[in-house]
Amino acid sequence: MANASAARTAKATKPATATWHELAAVTDAKRGLWLLSYNRTGWAVCGREWDMVAVEPMAAGLDALAAMRAGTRRGYQVLADHLSDRLYVAVPADSGNTFEDIPGVRVLSSGHQLLTPSTPQDGTIAADWISHPRGGTPPALVAADRFAAHLRELTSPARAKAPVS
Repeated sequence: MANASAARTAKATKPATATWHELAAVTDAKRGLWLLSYNRTGWAVCGREWDMVAVEPMAAGLDALAAMRAGTRRGYQVLADHLSDRLYVAVPADSGNTFEDIPGVRVLSSGHQLLTPSTPQDGTIAADWISHPRGGTPPALVAADRFAAHLRELTSPARAKAPVS
């Protein structure tokens, strides 16, 4: 009986949700997909429906998304440029001033374009979807004020001077 109960519990358990850092990791499987893809990319116009926040290094942006507990299955528009170690996160249009004076951050808004894969399967090392809208739904946008607050916290001088335990 104990084995049957354990089997039912194992079946009922959802698979673990990947973290932002796991989704962004360059794995052998991801490299294989890049090799098999058609490398179809295009230019997405920023500043109409959303702005893109570019964060360097990528780990800072991933840390901020994790700290704000943004769900990885929500369909946020998050793109990685592994060549430049840069993460792009979609936020509501015209929220760029929220990110002023944050080190390693710039906002792509009206007048900017961003290289994006044509489909999630067409990723490249320079344009890799970490998260994307699902099934034709509009992208979920990360709350600019919360994202900026977490980026500020992560890049604050007090945090940088804190001893590592």
